[in-house]
Amino acid sequence: MAARASQGRPLNSLTQSDWRAGVELLQTVAACGGSVDALAASAVQALSVLVASEITTLSICDLASGRRRVIGTPAGAIGADDRAAFDRHFRAHPLVRYHADLRGPGAHRISDSVPFARFRHSALFSDYYRRIGIDHAIALPIQVDDRRLVSFVLNRQGRDFSDRDRDALDMVGAPLARLCTQAAALECPPAGPGPASALLSLREREVLHWLAAGKTDRDIGALLGCSHRTVQKHLQRIYVKLGVETRTAAVMRALGARPQ
Repeated sequence: MAARASQGRPLNSLTQSDWRAGVELLQTVAACGGSVDALAASAVQALSVLVASEITTLSICDLASGRRRVIGTPAGAIGADDRAAFDRHFRAHPLVRYHADLRGPGAHRISDSVPFARFRHSALFSDYYRRIGIDHAIALPIQVDDRRLVSFVLNRQGRDFSDRDRDALDMVGAPLARLCTQAAALECPPAGPGPASALLSLREREVLHWLAAGKTDRDIGALLGCSHRTVQKHLQRIYVKLGVETRTAAVMRALGARPQ
Protein backbone atom coordinates (compact mmCIF):
# COMPACT_ATOMS: atom_id res chain seq x y z
CA MET A 1 0.00 0.00 0.00
CA ALA A 2 1.32 3.43 -0.87
CA ALA A 3 2.19 5.71 2.01
CA ARG A 4 -0.27 8.52 2.51
CA ALA A 5 -0.11 12.08 3.79
CA SER A 6 -2.21 13.01 6.79
CA GLN A 7 -4.96 14.32 4.49
CA GLY A 8 -5.15 10.97 2.66
CA ARG A 9 -3.34 11.82 -0.59
CA PRO A 10 -0.82 9.15 -1.71
CA LEU A 11 2.83 10.24 -1.62
CA ASN A 12 3.59 8.35 -4.81
CA SER A 13 6.35 10.65 -6.07
CA LEU A 14 8.72 9.95 -3.17
CA THR A 15 11.72 7.63 -3.43
CA GLN A 16 13.42 5.66 -0.69
CA SER A 17 16.08 8.37 -0.69
CA ASP A 18 13.39 10.98 -0.04
CA TRP A 19 12.06 8.99 2.91
CA ARG A 20 15.56 8.67 4.38
CA ALA A 21 16.09 12.42 3.95
CA GLY A 22 12.80 13.08 5.74
CA VAL A 23 13.81 10.90 8.69
CA GLU A 24 17.19 12.64 8.90
CA LEU A 25 15.49 16.04 8.83
CA LEU A 26 13.20 15.13 11.73
CA GLN A 27 16.10 13.71 13.73
CA THR A 28 18.08 16.92 13.17
CA VAL A 29 15.21 19.16 14.22
CA ALA A 30 14.31 17.02 17.24
CA ALA A 31 17.93 17.09 18.42
CA CYS A 32 18.18 20.90 18.38
CA GLY A 33 16.30 21.19 21.68
CA GLY A 34 15.80 24.58 23.28
CA SER A 35 13.09 27.07 22.48
CA VAL A 36 10.47 27.24 19.76
CA ASP A 37 12.69 29.78 18.00
CA ALA A 38 15.64 27.36 18.07
CA LEU A 39 13.47 24.57 16.69
CA ALA A 40 12.06 26.86 14.00
CA ALA A 41 15.54 28.00 12.95
CA SER A 42 16.68 24.38 12.67
CA ALA A 43 13.56 23.39 10.74
CA VAL A 44 13.72 26.18 8.15
CA GLN A 45 17.38 25.38 7.50
CA ALA A 46 16.66 21.65 7.13
CA LEU A 47 13.58 22.17 4.94
CA SER A 48 15.56 24.31 2.50
CA VAL A 49 17.81 21.28 1.97
CA LEU A 50 14.97 18.77 1.64
CA VAL A 51 13.16 21.05 -0.84
CA ALA A 52 15.45 23.59 -2.51
CA SER A 53 14.30 27.18 -2.05
CA GLU A 54 15.76 30.66 -2.11
CA ILE A 55 13.92 31.77 1.05
CA THR A 56 12.44 29.45 3.68
CA THR A 57 10.50 30.78 6.68
CA LEU A 58 8.28 29.89 9.57
CA SER A 59 5.45 32.38 9.14
CA ILE A 60 3.28 33.09 12.20
CA CYS A 61 0.20 34.98 11.05
CA ASP A 62 -2.31 36.72 13.31
CA LEU A 63 -5.56 36.25 11.42
CA ALA A 64 -7.31 39.11 13.21
CA SER A 65 -4.72 41.81 12.51
CA GLY A 66 -3.33 40.40 9.27
CA ARG A 67 0.22 40.77 10.59
CA ARG A 68 2.88 38.12 10.77
CA ARG A 69 6.13 37.24 12.47
CA VAL A 70 8.80 35.55 10.34
CA ILE A 71 11.70 33.29 11.32
CA GLY A 72 13.67 32.47 8.22
CA THR A 73 16.75 31.73 6.21
CA PRO A 74 18.73 33.45 4.88
CA ALA A 75 18.62 35.90 7.78
CA GLY A 76 17.37 39.33 6.77
CA ALA A 77 16.01 38.15 3.43
CA ILE A 78 12.60 39.64 4.30
CA GLY A 79 12.87 43.10 5.84
CA ALA A 80 10.37 45.28 7.68
CA ASP A 81 9.22 47.03 4.49
CA ASP A 82 8.74 43.66 2.80
CA ARG A 83 6.62 42.39 5.70
CA ALA A 84 4.54 45.57 5.56
CA ALA A 85 3.95 44.96 1.84
CA PHE A 86 2.85 41.39 2.57
CA ASP A 87 0.51 42.57 5.34
CA ARG A 88 -1.25 44.95 2.96
CA HIS A 89 -2.38 41.99 0.85
CA PHE A 90 -2.67 39.40 3.61
CA ARG A 91 -6.29 38.41 3.05
CA ALA A 92 -5.85 38.25 -0.73
CA HIS A 93 -2.98 35.76 -0.50
CA PRO A 94 -3.96 32.44 -2.15
CA LEU A 95 -2.17 30.40 0.52
CA VAL A 96 -3.87 32.26 3.38
CA ARG A 97 -7.22 31.77 1.70
CA TYR A 98 -6.60 28.07 1.17
CA HIS A 99 -5.23 27.20 4.61
CA ALA A 100 -6.95 29.74 6.90
CA ASP A 101 -10.30 30.34 5.20
CA LEU A 102 -10.95 27.03 3.44
CA ARG A 103 -8.95 24.98 5.99
CA GLY A 104 -7.38 23.12 3.12
CA PRO A 105 -5.02 20.32 4.21
CA GLY A 106 -1.37 19.73 3.50
CA ALA A 107 1.29 21.54 1.53
CA HIS A 108 -0.16 23.86 -1.11
CA ARG A 109 1.42 25.85 -3.93
CA ILE A 110 0.21 29.25 -5.05
CA SER A 111 -0.12 27.72 -8.52
CA ASP A 112 -2.51 25.11 -7.09
CA SER A 113 -4.96 27.97 -6.54
CA VAL A 114 -4.01 30.54 -9.19
CA PRO A 115 -2.22 30.01 -12.53
CA PHE A 116 1.11 31.83 -12.46
CA ALA A 117 0.26 33.81 -15.60
CA ARG A 118 -2.63 35.37 -13.69
CA PHE A 119 -0.92 35.61 -10.32
CA ARG A 120 1.99 37.64 -11.69
CA HIS A 121 -0.45 40.42 -12.61
CA SER A 122 -1.89 40.63 -9.08
CA ALA A 123 -1.25 43.48 -6.65
CA LEU A 124 0.23 40.97 -4.19
CA PHE A 125 2.83 39.85 -6.70
CA SER A 126 3.70 43.40 -7.81
CA ASP A 127 3.92 44.83 -4.31
CA TYR A 128 5.53 41.93 -2.46
CA TYR A 129 6.90 39.04 -4.50
CA ARG A 130 8.52 41.15 -7.18
CA ARG A 131 10.32 43.27 -4.59
CA ILE A 132 11.85 40.21 -2.86
CA GLY A 133 12.73 38.54 -6.18
CA ILE A 134 10.41 35.54 -5.79
CA ASP A 135 7.96 33.99 -8.27
CA HIS A 136 6.61 30.87 -6.58
CA ALA A 137 5.73 29.78 -3.04
CA ILE A 138 4.45 26.71 -1.24
CA ALA A 139 3.18 26.61 2.35
CA LEU A 140 3.05 23.74 4.84
CA PRO A 141 0.67 24.55 7.72
CA ILE A 142 1.50 23.23 11.17
CA GLN A 143 -1.18 25.09 13.14
CA VAL A 144 -4.48 26.59 11.98
CA ASP A 145 -7.27 27.90 14.17
CA ASP A 146 -9.58 30.90 14.28
CA ARG A 147 -6.81 33.17 15.57
CA ARG A 148 -3.59 31.98 14.04
CA LEU A 149 -2.05 30.42 10.95
CA VAL A 150 1.45 29.00 11.42
CA SER A 151 3.15 27.66 8.30
CA PHE A 152 6.52 26.81 6.91
CA VAL A 153 6.76 28.72 3.63
CA LEU A 154 9.27 27.99 0.87
CA ASN A 155 9.91 30.51 -1.92
CA ARG A 156 11.57 30.17 -5.31
CA GLN A 157 12.56 32.28 -8.24
CA GLY A 158 11.99 31.11 -11.79
CA ARG A 159 10.64 27.60 -11.26
CA ASP A 160 7.59 26.26 -9.47
CA PHE A 161 7.59 23.51 -6.87
CA SER A 162 7.02 19.98 -8.14
CA ASP A 163 4.68 17.26 -6.94
CA ARG A 164 7.71 15.62 -5.34
CA ASP A 165 8.45 18.83 -3.42
CA ARG A 166 4.86 18.99 -2.20
CA ASP A 167 4.89 15.33 -1.17
CA ALA A 168 8.23 15.70 0.63
CA LEU A 169 6.77 18.53 2.72
CA ASP A 170 3.64 16.52 3.51
CA MET A 171 5.87 13.62 4.56
CA VAL A 172 7.40 15.67 7.39
CA GLY A 173 4.46 18.00 8.12
CA ALA A 174 2.69 16.13 10.92
CA PRO A 175 5.89 15.23 12.84
CA LEU A 176 7.13 18.84 12.57
CA ALA A 177 3.82 20.08 13.93
CA ARG A 178 4.14 17.74 16.92
CA LEU A 179 7.71 18.88 17.60
CA CYS A 180 6.65 22.54 17.54
CA THR A 181 3.71 21.84 19.85
CA GLN A 182 5.94 19.99 22.30
CA ALA A 183 8.50 22.82 22.30
CA ALA A 184 5.79 25.40 22.96
CA ALA A 185 4.42 23.30 25.82
CA LEU A 186 7.86 23.09 27.42
CA GLU A 187 8.31 26.87 27.17
CA CYS A 188 4.92 27.57 28.74
CA PRO A 189 3.28 24.50 30.30
CA PRO A 190 -0.51 24.44 30.58
CA ALA A 191 -1.72 26.15 33.72
CA GLY A 192 -3.87 24.49 36.33
CA PRO A 193 -7.65 24.75 36.67
CA GLY A 194 -9.52 28.02 37.02
CA PRO A 195 -8.52 31.39 35.48
CA ALA A 196 -4.98 30.09 34.81
CA SER A 197 -6.30 27.61 32.26
CA ALA A 198 -7.01 30.40 29.76
CA LEU A 199 -4.87 30.05 26.66
CA LEU A 200 -2.19 32.65 26.08
CA SER A 201 -1.63 33.99 22.58
CA LEU A 202 1.66 33.34 20.81
CA ARG A 203 2.90 36.87 21.58
CA GLU A 204 1.82 36.56 25.23
CA ARG A 205 3.77 33.30 25.52
CA GLU A 206 6.80 35.05 24.03
CA VAL A 207 6.50 37.87 26.55
CA LEU A 208 6.15 35.37 29.40
CA HIS A 209 9.15 33.40 28.14
CA TRP A 210 11.40 36.47 28.27
CA LEU A 211 9.88 37.54 31.56
CA ALA A 212 10.90 34.20 33.04
CA ALA A 213 14.40 34.79 31.65
CA GLY A 214 14.65 37.95 33.78
CA LYS A 215 14.25 40.52 31.00
CA THR A 216 12.85 43.99 31.66
CA ASP A 217 9.89 45.41 29.75
CA ARG A 218 12.28 47.43 27.58
CA ASP A 219 14.45 44.36 26.95
CA ILE A 220 11.40 42.35 25.91
CA GLY A 221 10.19 45.16 23.64
CA ALA A 222 13.57 45.25 21.90
CA LEU A 223 13.59 41.47 21.47
CA LEU A 224 10.05 41.39 20.06
CA GLY A 225 10.22 44.57 18.01
CA CYS A 226 7.61 46.55 19.96
CA SER A 227 7.52 49.32 22.58
CA HIS A 228 7.80 48.68 26.32
CA ARG A 229 4.26 50.06 26.67
CA THR A 230 3.00 47.34 24.33
CA VAL A 231 4.83 44.78 26.47
CA GLN A 232 3.08 46.17 29.55
CA LYS A 233 -0.29 45.76 27.84
CA HIS A 234 0.56 42.14 27.04
CA LEU A 235 1.53 41.64 30.69
CA GLN A 236 -1.78 42.99 31.91
CA ARG A 237 -3.64 40.50 29.71
CA ILE A 238 -1.36 37.70 30.91
CA TYR A 239 -2.10 38.56 34.55
CA VAL A 240 -5.84 38.41 33.89
CA LYS A 241 -5.65 35.11 32.01
CA LEU A 242 -3.41 33.48 34.63
CA GLY A 243 -5.34 34.93 37.57
CA VAL A 244 -2.31 36.63 39.14
CA GLU A 245 -1.24 40.18 39.98
CA THR A 246 2.56 40.26 39.76
CA ARG A 247 5.37 39.35 37.38
CA THR A 248 6.77 36.72 39.74
CA ALA A 249 3.39 35.10 40.24
CA ALA A 250 2.85 34.95 36.46
CA VAL A 251 6.16 33.16 35.91
CA MET A 252 5.50 30.74 38.77
CA ARG A 253 2.00 29.96 37.50
CA ALA A 254 3.35 29.32 33.99
CA LEU A 255 5.96 26.97 35.42
CA GLY A 256 3.31 25.07 37.32
CA ALA A 257 4.21 26.34 40.79
CA ARG A 258 1.74 27.81 43.28
CA PRO A 259 2.21 31.60 43.74
CA GLN A 260 2.84 32.51 47.39
